[in-house]
Amino acid sequence: MAENSYSDAELDAAVAALSDPERFKAAEARVMRAAPQLQRVLDEAMASSGGLLDTVQAQQIREAAGHADPADRMAAISRLMSEEARLGMFVGVAVGWELALELELNRDTT
Repeated sequence: MAENSYSDAELDAAVAALSDPERFKAAEARVMRAAPQLQRVLDEAMASSGGLLDTVQAQQIREAAGHADPADRMAAISRLMSEEARLGMFVGVAVGWELALELELNRDTT
């Protein structure tokens, strides 16, 4: 099955639909049911760098913690945490997108 192509307008409308609190609650419930399996997939995706991410992360932590000025140290740690969260969200979205494609593929073949 070929991946669907979506226009920018379609993607914008879909993302806007996610702002509906009730819809988000339903999505959250679906994710919670699959959380253990999704956590394993996310862990594997993050680890697929062959340890490169761990090495980079360790260096960034050392640099952030090494700032002599407490304000600089806190700012560096805050940036690091934001980058980690952003990376995790991007990986999560990629896994979610692929999960949706897989579910659709399975639906089409049954």
